[in-house]
Amino acid sequence: MRFNLPPHYTSLAQALVSLFGSSVAIAQTDRLSGGDINKAYGLTLNTGDHIFMKANSKKNADFFTAEAAGLSAIKSTGTITTPDILCTGTDDGEDLGYSFLLLKYIESAEARSDYWETFARELAALHKADTKKILDADEGGRFGFFQNNFIGFTSQDNSLSENWISFFRDMRLRPQFKAADSYFTDDDRKKISKLLEKLDDFLVEPEEPSLLHGDLWNGNVICGSEGKAVLIDPASYIGHAEVDLAMTELFGGFPEKFYEVYKEVNPLQAGYENRRDLYNLYQLLNHLNLFGQTYLGPVLSIIDEYVG
Repeated sequence: MRFNLPPHYTSLAQALVSLFGSSVAIAQTDRLSGGDINKAYGLTLNTGDHIFMKANSKKNADFFTAEAAGLSAIKSTGTITTPDILCTGTDDGEDLGYSFLLLKYIESAEARSDYWETFARELAALHKADTKKILDADEGGRFGFFQNNFIGFTSQDNSLSENWISFFRDMRLRPQFKAADSYFTDDDRKKISKLLEKLDDFLVEPEEPSLLHGDLWNGNVICGSEGKAVLIDPASYIGHAEVDLAMTELFGGFPEKFYEVYKEVNPLQAGYENRRDLYNLYQLLNHLNLFGQTYLGPVLSIIDEYVG
């Protein structure tokens, strides 16, 4: 890893003093809506600074160190905008304490007329960025990440691998299938075993590894002060760029112009459309494990699409 992670503090007060000076104080706290996992606040300081704070229980501090690592990795490529990270930390206040992530507040603006085209070019540039600055060559593999992280509430194992298809099978699909086992019949389990065994028949190794956002749906892209896309809430790792592109199509999709421009900058390997649903199977399995039965039908449908 060839970039610095943000500082970590043992109290919110310590963090604010270190970042903004000894006379700093919170002038106003606004509870913000949005997000199923963390509480969100806008903090206005007596210095005039406006910052964004995400908070969770102290035991879930890893949520924020993992998110900060993903944002830092994306930022290090210099390709696409992410929130400026101030710090992570924990605090012993409020019952059992809490963990937090501080970011510079993102002021919204009207989207540029070329918003989607610019977003497509910048995402393609992210996917084309050299991943050797994220994972050093001697760390043990080209795919994965330097630490584990989360997809929603779910822990995501990023153990390194030299082979993309093996990584996707063993670090992505297999753990989700195991967690969801109670939903499946014996016949389903036979199909699942067949799918995992035949994964090499359906997926391809990427021409080059890509740094991924990892959870790239509409809710994790916002319009920033320059009228351009800002990526938030990553579940980053190094894998196949098709994973991010597939995720953009799972819940409604982006405008067609986005895909046209993306493919001009970063042409897709032949057969992407035949692999897209298999990549989205991971996301649907995670939704099945997090939210229940509603997602079983789409999961079984994709399994049948490949080995039915």
